[in-house]
Amino acid sequence: MDNVTEPQQSEPNLEDLRIRLCDEFASITGSDRAVAQCYLAENDWAMERALNSFFEADTKALFDEFDNLPDNSDTSKMSSKQTEDCIDLTGDEAACSSSTTVPVPVVREGPTVQGKEEDDAGKLSLLTWNVDGLDTVNLGERARGLCSYLVLYTPDVVFLQELIPPYLDYLKKRAGSYTIIEGNEDGYFTGIMLKKSRVKLLKSEIISYPTTQMMRNLLVAQVSFSGQELCLMTSHFESCKAQAQERMTQLKTVFKKMREAPDNITVLFGGDTNLRDTEVTKVGGLPAGVCDVWEHLGKQEHCRYTWDTKANSNKDVRYVSRCRFDRVYLRPAREGPRAAPEYMTLVGQEKLDCHRYTSDHWGIYCTFTMGSQG
Repeated sequence: MDNVTEPQQSEPNLEDLRIRLCDEFASITGSDRAVAQCYLAENDWAMERALNSFFEADTKALFDEFDNLPDNSDTSKMSSKQTEDCIDLTGDEAACSSSTTVPVPVVREGPTVQGKEEDDAGKLSLLTWNVDGLDTVNLGERARGLCSYLVLYTPDVVFLQELIPPYLDYLKKRAGSYTIIEGNEDGYFTGIMLKKSRVKLLKSEIISYPTTQMMRNLLVAQVSFSGQELCLMTSHFESCKAQAQERMTQLKTVFKKMREAPDNITVLFGGDTNLRDTEVTKVGGLPAGVCDVWEHLGKQEHCRYTWDTKANSNKDVRYVSRCRFDRVYLRPAREGPRAAPEYMTLVGQEKLDCHRYTSDHWGIYCTFTMGSQG
């Protein structure tokens, strides 16, 4: 009888591992496998280092023109052309326009967005937006477009997703009237902006998603607004249809945080959830006391689709996909003043001078009545 050699347990195949890393890198950056292999190999196959190298190399030049502008505080030394190109967010009022200024949108039965009225002291305004920093085409102009919307709407709170370090640096330089909290320092990440004159930061934290494959987490900020304490949260859930289980796990983390907040604190979550309605149903639906702001305000059709390849041409895809990926959830305080959704609209639906939109997502702008302390 011939000797039979038992098959030995092989170690993980290095080639397969590197192919998987290349595919993941390409998925995150929108590049191809050859580019992914180049950056990973140069960085000893460390994913975060490779991503940082990619973003820095691909976006530095796009923001150089902004870095070379004079400080906003010394406009006397600026030429008329430089003044036109500068978006100044260091004050509370809209400062100046830009060659990339967005057209004033049509506001549907909502509050005035150009400037705060005195009776707005108890109303909170929020803008949440996936700014698509991973798309480096026209990124400088698109970042300036975002700033034009900040000037136009002057939101109290801004939730941003898909920031990258150069984009964040630009916002820090140009948005002096906001406190900025970032969800990471490397790769791509989320951020929260708080209007200094209206919202005071108490503390912040980053809650990890242990099983994410896409560097996602939950950014949380405890703040004070008009004498009330709020818990603000933003996140960018796992992308793509195949990642539904991880996305639902992340949603459960958010809902748990909302449920466990003290009774006297209002909780507000917004971000790019990539959710399908069936996935919300599978996790048991919204927790008691939590509302989906779009649903609460009557499911207005003009606010339904925040990812809409039929209307938004930034990705230049042949298929039509219309989804409500970006969502806002509210859990009013159970004790004391109660917050309530008042108004919602989509922003970013006007093309910039570069003939592209600020992002491949529409942003969501909404307002809330925050109740009375009396």
